[in-house]
Amino acid sequence: MPASPAAPSAAVVTPVARRARVAVSMVFLVNAVLYANLVPRLPEVKADLGLSNAALGTAIAAMPLGALLAGLLAPLLIQRLGSAAVASSGLVTLAVAVALVPLAGSWAALAGLLLLAGALDAVIDVAQNAHGFRVQRLYGRSIVNAFHGLWSVGAVLGGLVGSAAAGLDVPLPAHIATTSAVFAVVAVVAHRFLLRGPEDAERATAGAAADASAADAPAADAPAPAPRGRVAGHAVLLLAALGVLAACGAFVEDAGSSWGALYLRTEVGTGAAAAGLAFVALQVAMTVGRLTGDRVVDRFGQRRVARVGGLAIAVGAGGMLAVPSLATTLAGFALAGLGVATLVPAVMHTADELPGLPAGVGLTVVSWLLRVGFLVSPTVVGVVADASSLRVALLSVVVSGLVVAGVGRVLLTRAAAAEPDEEPVTASGGPAASPGA
Repeated sequence: MPASPAAPSAAVVTPVARRARVAVSMVFLVNAVLYANLVPRLPEVKADLGLSNAALGTAIAAMPLGALLAGLLAPLLIQRLGSAAVASSGLVTLAVAVALVPLAGSWAALAGLLLLAGALDAVIDVAQNAHGFRVQRLYGRSIVNAFHGLWSVGAVLGGLVGSAAAGLDVPLPAHIATTSAVFAVVAVVAHRFLLRGPEDAERATAGAAADASAADAPAADAPAPAPRGRVAGHAVLLLAALGVLAACGAFVEDAGSSWGALYLRTEVGTGAAAAGLAFVALQVAMTVGRLTGDRVVDRFGQRRVARVGGLAIAVGAGGMLAVPSLATTLAGFALAGLGVATLVPAVMHTADELPGLPAGVGLTVVSWLLRVGFLVSPTVVGVVADASSLRVALLSVVVSGLVVAGVGRVLLTRAAAAEPDEEPVTASGGPAASPGA
């Protein structure tokens, strides 16, 4: 096994950077809370509008549709307004859209609001990650996994708040309006502490520091820069490879949320009470992996962590499919959750550092492909399960893990800005110029 990559040189973290980190954390948290807070009360929305199960499901499906339609607009908004403004103003608008859901008087109004919510969520997702990478460059080490971990915490928090409000019989409009207003204020306050200036400001600073380090090093130690045209020629292939990794992550996460309970009931034979534990095992492991992942990534490099994670996914899923039982299934989904925990942040970071692309474009493309993966995954697994069995269909998780272990070599090694000795792998397998160049 090759030696672990050297840790990035320590950066002096300013108070501005520390405040920005807290602000981005709040943005991720609020983004998760807003809709998760509504989910436990969707049965009341269904009852108030007199909707069938199919009608409610169709209305909810408007969210991913809105995300796919609007997600590719994020770079234009970020380049014009900046990621800070797009993220915070998007959250305020999302809070308004969610607050209006209990007031929807028809299926069309509900579907329209959820379409808008999905569109806003896609744009916010790109903006908050883009800004998180700005802050990460100031830190000079990995911090973005913790942001995604806080998103998971926010989803749980929102679900708990919504469940408590439902249990206390708080009127639906009052509950959603109050929580939306509170978290909209949090988003506005967070905006005050986000970074200002051009989106590439921190990239330029990191690049200047890297150039200075290279100037101090012996000439033989610095790699010759690759022609910019050559890097641009590989950008599309590299984005495609990153899209494949993102889709693999979607297949793994969706296996727990959409199929874990059904697998335990039909293939393992557990009762209803235990069936939900597959999803819990995946989510808890993934949240723990994200909250602790930054230290691991700084120690071993995000490329190695992702590839080893792919093997963990394959081993965990393969074990539970080979020996079906409650214990092996929970262990399998837990291993898969740990394995996939840092994958999407690593994919997004590599896409965001691709040279020759306008701010936010690479990040937007892989985010959009990730959403396509979540849209396609349930259908693919369902079709294969109907044709054979769910046990066979979930081999897709094993395949996804193996693909991550192989294709993960295209990821950047370090999660912070690339340093002079960093040579990211292109989609063709060869070295490319440092994305910070």
